[in-house]
Amino acid sequence: MRLSPASCAVRVPATGESLSYRELWDVAQRLADDLVAAGVGPGDAVPVAVDRSLELVPAFLGVLLAGAAYVPLDAMAPEARLRGILDEVGAELVVTYGPDSRREQWANLPDGLRRMPVPTSASPGGDIADPVASDGQEPAYITYTSGSTGRPKGVIVPHRGVVRLVTDPVFCTIGPGDQVANTCNPAFDVTTFEIWNTLTAGATLVVLPSVVTDLSLEAWARMVRSEGIDTMFLTTSLFHTVGRERPEAFGKLRTLITAGEQLESGIVRDVLQAAAPERLVNAYGPTEATTFASFFDCTLDTLAGRDRVPIGRPIQGTTLRVVAEDLSEVAQGEVGELCIGGPGVALGYLGRPELTAERFVADGATGETHYRSGDLCRVLPDGAIEYLGRADRQVKLRGFRVELPEIERAAAATGLVSAAFVEKVGEGPSAMLVGFALPSATGPTEPEDLLRAVGGALADRLPSYMIPARWVMVERLPVGSAGKVDRAALLRLLDVDPAPDAEPALVAGEQAGDDTLLDELAQLWREVLGTDEVGAGDNFLELGGDSVRAMQLVSRIDQRYGVPVEPGTVLLLDSLAELTEHVRQLGAVTA
Repeated sequence: MRLSPASCAVRVPATGESLSYRELWDVAQRLADDLVAAGVGPGDAVPVAVDRSLELVPAFLGVLLAGAAYVPLDAMAPEARLRGILDEVGAELVVTYGPDSRREQWANLPDGLRRMPVPTSASPGGDIADPVASDGQEPAYITYTSGSTGRPKGVIVPHRGVVRLVTDPVFCTIGPGDQVANTCNPAFDVTTFEIWNTLTAGATLVVLPSVVTDLSLEAWARMVRSEGIDTMFLTTSLFHTVGRERPEAFGKLRTLITAGEQLESGIVRDVLQAAAPERLVNAYGPTEATTFASFFDCTLDTLAGRDRVPIGRPIQGTTLRVVAEDLSEVAQGEVGELCIGGPGVALGYLGRPELTAERFVADGATGETHYRSGDLCRVLPDGAIEYLGRADRQVKLRGFRVELPEIERAAAATGLVSAAFVEKVGEGPSAMLVGFALPSATGPTEPEDLLRAVGGALADRLPSYMIPARWVMVERLPVGSAGKVDRAALLRLLDVDPAPDAEPALVAGEQAGDDTLLDELAQLWREVLGTDEVGAGDNFLELGGDSVRAMQLVSRIDQRYGVPVEPGTVLLLDSLAELTEHVRQLGAVTA
């Protein structure tokens, strides 16, 4: 900040707003002064209810300058989940937008909570102060992930973890004047990389609209090029979607980092052959290891002869060990649990001493704390680490960690079902959550009514990415020889228990009367949703659609008909028939 105070720190192309480093510091310092005057200080946790916007960075920085830790909130989280987080951190105030801001998505903040607005401007202050000396052990932020007990886990990340992430990173190169995209939900821990790796390098953070809800894929790709983005992160699912539909979209990037799920080698090769970024990195790292713990550079040469893309080697200041149950290191090639060490390891879970003791363990030889990730891995002959799956029932979906038992407990708590079981079905862009429900005596008796009621009740309890795309009602639970529910048998029901259609479906190759456009769009739905049956009255979401699949669909509509449909429109319209009329009104002409 001292070296180049007039340089741009943050900008928002959609609004034309920006902050220089000097302005960023002044706004953040003014917020810090307001927080201190309100009694905030070291040891406090301050929730931040701010979206990806110009205000986000000064909000985070202001909390840190006040000596506290910030707690990023998710605007899409149900009120009950937000209230639980706010209660757990002992929040008395929340940093958010001023009273003149029309941010409807934060209307669900509980009453009685003092709202501290991010200043919209600040008078030039004095000299930029030196940072306070610290051993880095103090919490920098607390971020929440899904919890297997039905209660989200607050991961306490210390300053030393962020310092390790930004100091001489081996997984990317960012310099003064570079343009780094901000694409992530603030509650997603990769925001740590986007913000702090950018600002500590003297680069510019560019707040981009969402490719899922704000812009079509084509418009988003044009903005990435026109804004001169050098470095970008995308979740694996978004990378898969863009890479499948527009593999040439990343050609102007210096570094593209992707992480969150198993990367599909075929799509990676398509991107590398079409128009490769200078560097394509497959990263890995749980929230408990401060964003990233390992990386693998993807090139046609490094992928040669591999069926799976590895997660690679540790980033700077990080140790990775594949261990047996007793924490002894396994031999090369043997499967074990990945343990992560180094200054990036979090302090533990807020208010969860037992779980902290279970997952954060001391190395017998060095005494250093390691995080037991629960990820099953093996070391390949060339030293790269390969991810193989989970040792528990945690899954990754569109970059989010999801504990399946949390969804099952939430469904049972509605009182509409006596038991619920949830599984992840499919991989890559086609992956979805499917729930199996055993009805209760007091719930609706009609299957369709019951399943709709369960889905609606969960919307008040869980984030949208944790709500199953499909529910199947079962009259009895299949039980295996060990007396436990046979989950494999439940999954087999999907082949013989299709979702009920409101009207006869259009199966592949069947014409819908003389409406050729509807039939062609039905075929696109089948391709994107991975189903053989689509009815004119079917709803995209109820067939398992989501924002990522909506983006795939509108890209294919644009390719075929040359008309711009927004992904949000696909999600809002009630049926295929309504979408057909919308596309027709935009001027689509069939072959």
